[in-house]
Order: sequence, then C-alpha cells, then structure tokens
Amino acid sequence: MQMYMFGLITAFLVTIATVPMVMAFARKWGFVDKPDHRKVHKGNMPRIGGVAIMFGMAAGVAVLWSQLGEAQNEMGFLIAGAVILAIVGLIDDRFALGAKTKLIGQTVAAICAASSGLRIEFIQIPFIGNVEFGFLSFIVTIIWILAVINSVNLIDGLDGLAAGVTMIAVLTMLIMATGHPLAYASVIVLSLSLLGSTSGFLLYNFYPAKIFMGDTGSMFLGYAMAVISMMGLFKSVTMFSLIVPLLILAVPFIDTTFAVIRRTLNQQSIGTADKGHLHHCLLAMGYGHRKTVLIIYGISMLFGAVAVLFSQTANWVSLVLLVVILCGIMLFAEGIGLIGQKRKPLLKALGKMQLVKKLE
Repeated sequence: MQMYMFGLITAFLVTIATVPMVMAFARKWGFVDKPDHRKVHKGNMPRIGGVAIMFGMAAGVAVLWSQLGEAQNEMGFLIAGAVILAIVGLIDDRFALGAKTKLIGQTVAAICAASSGLRIEFIQIPFIGNVEFGFLSFIVTIIWILAVINSVNLIDGLDGLAAGVTMIAVLTMLIMATGHPLAYASVIVLSLSLLGSTSGFLLYNFYPAKIFMGDTGSMFLGYAMAVISMMGLFKSVTMFSLIVPLLILAVPFIDTTFAVIRRTLNQQSIGTADKGHLHHCLLAMGYGHRKTVLIIYGISMLFGAVAVLFSQTANWVSLVLLVVILCGIMLFAEGIGLIGQKRKPLLKALGKMQLVKKLE
C-alpha cells in the first residue's frame, strides 16, 4: 500500500512541477487556443497540458514498475501507442489537423496497443451469454480504443471537465480492481498513476483554467482509459462485463452518440464542431461555468456508483431502472440542445420570409 501511495504522489507532484514549464513552452512556440464563436474562454490559452499529464503518469508508472508483473511485456507497445498520440496531438494543437488525419494517427496508436496482446476477446451480454470475437478481436479492440479516445476528446469543452470526468471513471475502475489486487495489479498501477497526474493537472485546469490539456491531453486520457478498461473490466467474466465499462464511460459515450445524431440530422460532417454538447446545453439553460462542470461530475459519479453496484450485486432490475433514470437526465439535456440546434435554421428561414414580406 505504501508503494502504491508513493506512485500516486509521485505522479501528482511531477505533474504539478511540469505544468508551469509546459505553459511557458506553449506560449513561446504558439501552442495556444484562440477564442472563437463556439468557445467559452477569452484570450489565448496555452493548450498542451496533456504533456504534463503524460510526464506525471510516466513518473508514477516508473516508480511502480515492479508491481506490473507480466503486464511489463505489454508496456512497450502501449507506450509506443501513447507516443504516437502525443505526436499527433502536438501537431494538431499547433496546426489544427483535419479529422481524417487525426483518425489515422489514432488508428495507428490503437493498432500498437492491440499488437501488445491486450485484446477484447469476448463480451458477456445479459440473457445471451458470452459472445466470442475470435479473429475479429483485433478489430474490436481497435474500435473500442478509438471510441473511448474520441468520446473524451469531444467532451473536453469546459475548464476541468474532461480531467474531472476521467478521474471519476478511473477511480471507479480502481475501486473495482482493489477487490482483486493480485489479479489486477497492472490496473491498480496505471489507475493510480493516471489519477495522480490528472488530479495534479486539474489544479491548473479547473475553472478559471490557466492551461488547457488540448487534443494532446484528451486523446491520451481516452487512450489510457481504454487500455485500463481492457486490462481489467473486459478480462473479468461477470454478468455485466459489457454494461460495466459502458456505464463508467456513460457521460462521454452518450454525449458523443448525440453529437453524431445531431450532426447527421443537420446534414453536417460528424467531425464538424458545434455548440450542442451536454455542457453547452447546460450553459444555455442558465447554469454557470463552474456549476455546469460540477453537475456533469455528479452525473458521472452516479454512473460510476451504479457500475460498481452492477459488478457486485445480482439485483439488477432496480439497477437497470436507475440507469434508465440517469440516461433520461442526460438525454433530456442533450435533447434540449438537439432541438435548439434544429430550431436555429428554421428561425433564420422564418426571419428571412418576414423580411421579404416587409420589402414587398
């Protein structure tokens, strides 16, 4: 336990010490986020805070390296994937890469992770049983990693939001892993290291933020969470082995799903940025920046608590009802944003019609 705590504290302190250097570097070399019509911040902000998160997590893992056990054999490929994402993220944060180019980089990183031998070989679905993927496990693993990376990337829209939601999700996975410390030692090591580094960064990133994590950080957090979930959640054979990871990451997943639906209905590219995300909807409903972030934290905590209960109890009927209620809360807020996005073109068209009538 003392060793684990040392790793957590090391990751925390290294991140805190690294952030000021990263901020100075970002300002000097132009890694800044400029405000525009869809962003809520004012003034140029340094936005490669993800580099500090990576350094912090790397320090934590280095301290706890001996605790990884057999997972040490997988780390080479996993680190290679993280380095590729870091390069893609840094280029994007400086020069704004296109969505397709970023997806290619993410896919290469996911292939590296899947090549380590870490795979989603099956899932267990309630009332159906095990679904074995066989030779498709490699592809399924890549799709899962890409899904988590982009879900976290899309939710990174307010100060402290992505970092806080990530911390809640990682803490949930850590709680589950501590029940089987020997079987999931690698999950504990990576979770503590990521938890320490993300919490250290959050000290600078919570509203009002002094630095943004950028795509460098959001993609790395998504990648790290995808890897941790495969090491733990998908290796355990439980009734809800599919539902549990989806619950832990419910907030970014639901937000991403609605983003895809919203942009499809608006005949936009899926990669097109807009202001219809959950946090934008809550801001539009009158909640302040800080309160909006705390509300989403609360929803994430509820989903995390339900995920833990799912993994510990067979009384799933009441839990399903709770999940439906929680999803309903998110869907309600997202639905308001969806309706608002659809009303704008309509109102604009009506305004033009009225103007034409007046001119006539």
